[in-house]
Parts: sequence; structure tokens; C-alpha cells
Amino acid sequence: MRFWRNNGLSVVLFTLFLVTLAGQTLTGHHHHNEEQRDHGQPELTLGEYVRSPAFLEVTMENWESEFLQMGFYVVLTVFLYQKGSAESKDPDKPEPVDREPNPNRPGAPGPVRRGGWRLALYRNSLSLVLGGLFLISFVLHAVGGAGDHNEEQRLHGNAESLSTLEYMGTSRFWFESFQNWQSEFLAILCIVLFTVWLRQHGSPESKPVDAAHDDTGE
Repeated sequence: MRFWRNNGLSVVLFTLFLVTLAGQTLTGHHHHNEEQRDHGQPELTLGEYVRSPAFLEVTMENWESEFLQMGFYVVLTVFLYQKGSAESKDPDKPEPVDREPNPNRPGAPGPVRRGGWRLALYRNSLSLVLGGLFLISFVLHAVGGAGDHNEEQRLHGNAESLSTLEYMGTSRFWFESFQNWQSEFLAILCIVLFTVWLRQHGSPESKPVDAAHDDTGE
């Protein structure tokens, strides 16, 4: 019970991730085979579909936009403010997250106690990891997209194929990226602005229900 109390949020979110990924895989497999039948091509097994460029492309296309969203959000909230938002630092007073790390603080992480380059990396580790995950998924999106594009060309009797770099120069690749990126930035904008005036009792993503609209932060 203590484990569930202390880790319930991550357990439920990870479970939802697995369930929805399974749903994407099964329905995507079915849809892909429908297209294969329409073109008179052999169907893929579930294992073959999971290893296919089509599955890699659609999966990484979505992961890429999520990591971009969170990475930008983490970095922008370092120095930009939204007065009244639960998702912003208060521009009128110092915040605990801005204090210099104290190596003598009880429970301070190892890199803080050691200092030097370890501390320099650790103090920006969240944005660095999110940025790295974005770059990895961005490249894998391009790899999967190029493979899927070349497979479509073969189905239509065109032997011409594109390399990953060539595919990254196409309008299709950037259309796939921008259509996801814009929705992620819209979602961030909504949570930043909605928390100025709207409340959710009990959620750390909301201000207290009785807080004034211009109160900023949690």
C-alpha cells in the first residue's frame, strides 16, 4: 500500500501508456494490412508490422512532439512568466527553484555535493535529457518515414527511393512534424492560461480553489 501511495501517479501513467501503445499497435496493424490488401500485397504479421518503417514513423512522430513540448516548457519557464498562472514562477518574488544549490543541504543529490562539471550537468539535466530524447525520436521519425515513403513508392511501381537525409528535406516530413508540434504548443498555452482563472481541487497543477486570479504559482 505504501508503494502504491508513493508511486501511484507514475504507475497509472505507465499503465495507460502501455495500454494505448498496444491499442495503437493492434489498430495500426489492422489498418496497414487493409492497405496491403487494397494494393494486392501480402499482409504482415503483428511482429513484422512492429518492425516495419510504418510503425516506427507514426510512433516516433508522436514521441518527438511530446519531448519537444516538455523540453521547451521546462526551458521557457526558467525566464518567462505568466502572471496568475499555476504553471509559472511569480515574477514579483524570489522562487526556491532559483536559489544556488547548497552542497550541505540534507539529502542533496550526489552531483550537488561533488560540484564541478557534475553539478553543471546536473543543474540542467532535465532539459538536456528531454532535448536528447527529442533528437533521438526526431531522427527515428525520419528513418521510419523514409522507409515508409520508399515502400509506398514500390507499391506504386516507382523504384526511386530516398535516403533519410533526402526524406528530411521533403514537405511530407515537415508536415508530419509541424502538425504535431502546433498541437503540443496549443496544449501548453491552454494549461498556462486556464490555470489563471480555473481550478481543480486537490491537483498540484492548479492553484488553491480560493486563490485570487492574480496569485501566481501553486
